[in-house]
Amino acid sequence: MLESSVSKRAAVLTACLSGLALIGPLASSALAAWQPTKPIEIIVPAGAGGASDQMARMMQAAIQNNKLSPTPIIVTLKGGANGGEGLMDMQASAGDPYKMVISNSAIYTLPLANKLPFDWRKLTPISILAFDNFVLWVPSEAPYGSAQDLVAAMKKEQPGALKMGGTGSKREDHILTAAVERISGVKFSYIPYKSGGEAATQLVGNHIQVNVNNPSENVAVWRAGQVKALCVFDNEPMNYEAKVTTDKSWKDIPTCKSQGIDFQWIMLRGVFLPANVGPDQVAFYQEMLGKLVETKEFKEYLEKQALKPSDLKGADMVKFLETDEALYKDLMTQSGFVAN
Repeated sequence: MLESSVSKRAAVLTACLSGLALIGPLASSALAAWQPTKPIEIIVPAGAGGASDQMARMMQAAIQNNKLSPTPIIVTLKGGANGGEGLMDMQASAGDPYKMVISNSAIYTLPLANKLPFDWRKLTPISILAFDNFVLWVPSEAPYGSAQDLVAAMKKEQPGALKMGGTGSKREDHILTAAVERISGVKFSYIPYKSGGEAATQLVGNHIQVNVNNPSENVAVWRAGQVKALCVFDNEPMNYEAKVTTDKSWKDIPTCKSQGIDFQWIMLRGVFLPANVGPDQVAFYQEMLGKLVETKEFKEYLEKQALKPSDLKGADMVKFLETDEALYKDLMTQSGFVAN
């Protein structure tokens, strides 16, 4: 079941992204007839300073600097209940074309793990702007040169002897850890932290032995030579060649698939409007975001954060969301993370 779900998700993503090269960023909408006449609010269902907040602030600046909207952009943080506050606010704002939310896979994990009465189908999907990668990290002095070395060493230890740190419980890092355990036949002791930054600090201090942080969460300690990257959970290496450490770029990190852990794990960065907005309003936002992904600010942000670029929209976005949600539900069910 795990292999089938992952393969189906990878096939859908590959088909959708390859299609983008043919249709171009603005093909989904003609020149939008509707134009906003008051400020647009970006709802961030997360706390200050996190990845979603940073992306929203970049979007705010890029849209305004490049005059992509005739009205100002306002960022509002609604991170209560692990982001449930922001998601529920959007779900209750049907018909309001002046709100958009930037969200990640919390649109699946929160309803499944906490019985949050939220369904992304009650929003209007607009665009997936990027995907986060996940990397398997260990301290720089660890005796592992590859994921195979780590797995082989763990099989000689008692189950749970190595501590894996990650952001939150029953969230992306925890789900990924459980999947790696099933694929590799090993067992970590999972330690949940409030953020990827905290998990990075704990790894450097040897309070944990492994983490699966996003590139942006570990880049500072990687650049400082305090951690090393064993592999990236994607079907291909990251496409950034500039050196981050003295001798390594993001592209130099091998895939976990090539090291015996055949598993792709990427996290969406998607934009949604409330339900019951008009087609002209959808067209405006798709056109605006299509132009956004071509700006210098957005491209620099992608490279700085080592994000996987995307411009999925319309039917392709919905197809991906449906497949991705099924994968999350399958993985969380297998791991006992779904609330009864």
